[in-house]
Formats: sequence, structure tokens, C-alpha cells
Amino acid sequence: MAEYLAEAIFAGRYQPGDFVPKEIDLCEQFATNRSAVRSDLRRLVDVGIIARISGHGSKVRDYEAWNILDPSVTDWITRYAAPNPRIQQEILAFRLDVEPYVAMTAARRAKARDLVAIEEAFEGMGMHMNGTGLPAEQRLESEYDVAFHVAIFKATHNIVWAQLSHILRPSIHLLVSESNISTANPAESLERHRQVMEAIRARDPRRAFLAAQAVLEGTAEALGIEAGDSVLGKELDLL
Repeated sequence: MAEYLAEAIFAGRYQPGDFVPKEIDLCEQFATNRSAVRSDLRRLVDVGIIARISGHGSKVRDYEAWNILDPSVTDWITRYAAPNPRIQQEILAFRLDVEPYVAMTAARRAKARDLVAIEEAFEGMGMHMNGTGLPAEQRLESEYDVAFHVAIFKATHNIVWAQLSHILRPSIHLLVSESNISTANPAESLERHRQVMEAIRARDPRRAFLAAQAVLEGTAEALGIEAGDSVLGKELDLL
């Protein structure tokens, strides 16, 4: 029942402010008792997705209340959130605020082994982008793409960024897999990633910042999502 409701909520069939089916209706639908229903609803309550309102039922909370970094929630995002542009936009906005700085820091701190990890992920992207175009190839390309971004987080040699890369991995995968399918020019996307890699290799923080930003703006374009206020111009004076 928790999976059923999570799929419906993350896909956007129930929006913030909507009430999900009542306990009695879920009991009938799943042929189970109220104790089991309440236990599954509690999973969604505990991560901030729904709120129990006495005498009314359970209502979907605003996105800001969701514990989006909880492992259960990130797993649901990966499996169910692709059709929901609002969630995609929130994730993209976060990445635009964060990842240019991560790339900038990686350009200052990356060691030889970090550069190898970034390059291997990049080469994997290119190899599978030029493959058969079948779903299996697309999946492998996305996995290498995610590995590329995770390797940059690790190249900061900051324990918080490194740990955050693991938490964010499902969210990154959501945008990567969708944008790799919908992009009009895969070669341009690959070239933007190459620019990030080369800037980090050249120890050029400013260029790494701008290149990482360009990657995410390309992702926004591929997904048809408004990127929102860009950090470009506001923050470059700090570099």
C-alpha cells in the first residue's frame, strides 16, 4: 500500500493538498485490515509525504515538507517521479545551486585517482552513447553519467560532499536518465561533460564552475524545464 500510494503521489496523480484514499477504501482495495493500512500510511507520514488529519483522512503535504534525502524517498523518486515536472524542477534547481561549486572545488583538490575515475566514467558515457541506442545501452550510458557526477563530488575530498553524492545518486539518476533519452543532440551533451572534465584536469576552478553550469542548463533544455534563476552573474565575482 505504501508503494501504491508513493507511486501515485510521486507521479503526480495526488498533488499537495489532495487527500489520498481513506483507510476503509484501502482495506477493501487491498483486502487487508486497518492495522496493516495504518502501518503503511505511517511510512509515508514518517518521511513527511502525508499528514494524518483527525476525522478527515490523510493529505499529501507540500513538497517542502518531504524528507527528500531519506533513502525510501530517494528510491521512490528514482522509480516513480519521472512524469512529475515539479519534482524534476526542484531537483534541477538544487543541482544548479550546488554542482558548479562542487566542480569548482574539485578543480582545486582533485588528485590523480580522481581524474582517472572522472575520465573512465566519461569514456563509458561516450562508448554507450555511440552504441545501439537500445534501452540497455541507454541505461549503461546513464549509469556512467551518474558515475561521472559522483566522481566529481568525491574529488572535492570533503567528507560531507562525498557522503551527499551517495544520497543524491537516485535524484541525479532521475534527471540523467530522462534527459539522455530526450536530448536533441547527445554529442553536444557529451561535449559539455568533456569541458567539465578538462577544466578540472587543468585546475581551472572558474572554467569548471561554468562548465558544470552548462551541463545542467543542457539538462534543463532537454527536459523542457525552466532552470530558474541562474547563479551565473550573481556568483562569479566570488571566483
